[in-house]
Amino acid sequence: MRSSIRSPATAPPSRCECRTAPVGPSTLLASRGALGEEAVALVRRVVATRAAFLVSGGTGAGKTSLLSAMLAEVDPDERLVVVEDSGELDPAHPHVVALEGRTANVEGGGVVTLQTLVRQALRMRPDRVVVGERAGAEVVDLLAALNTGHEGGCGTVHANNAAAVPARLEALGMTAGLGREALHSQLASALDVVLHVARDRRTGSRWLAEVAVLVKDQALVRTETAVRFTVDGQVREGPGLDRMAVLLGAA
Repeated sequence: MRSSIRSPATAPPSRCECRTAPVGPSTLLASRGALGEEAVALVRRVVATRAAFLVSGGTGAGKTSLLSAMLAEVDPDERLVVVEDSGELDPAHPHVVALEGRTANVEGGGVVTLQTLVRQALRMRPDRVVVGERAGAEVVDLLAALNTGHEGGCGTVHANNAAAVPARLEALGMTAGLGREALHSQLASALDVVLHVARDRRTGSRWLAEVAVLVKDQALVRTETAVRFTVDGQVREGPGLDRMAVLLGAA
């Protein structure tokens, strides 16, 4: 379990934030009810075909847990370079290089940004580049990396649903001065799949709610739902199912 004590940002009394570390393989998530059999097979297919993907969702929905589980399914011979602002991803994989950002010291120096780490990660012979949370200008460097032969790259992003992901990335790209059309152009060729996780506020249940593919609509990119999973395990096909089948290969 990871512990994080934040002070003096919290008002008295001080508070301690504890988050359990991601535990690993997809089969474990399945036993918790987050993934049914169809969902497990699908996420494994996403990993095996080296599709570039994002895991989206709200705070506490299980983005990091799902991403860690999927990374645990990566071939052991592949080299994973994981970039995070604060270390949370801990995949059960034998070949992981973890890079972590650093804030300024009391003298205002020593800053190491995610944008810098993403650039350094590309020099470390990665088979897959992983960014734990896309929260700023580093999204531009990651999209560039995915467009230069680094297949299977992935990360997480906060979004209310899969359809909101392009707009979310658009907002992040603006922080780096990347225009709307330029970002969508890179996004169209860089990203393949969005996996959206959800959390039931009443029961606390977390599950993979939606898998979507990206579709270019004139100059912009939008998501198209391929399949939805209900909290009780029902599977509903979406208009993007055929496109996903082509992308991931027929099972």
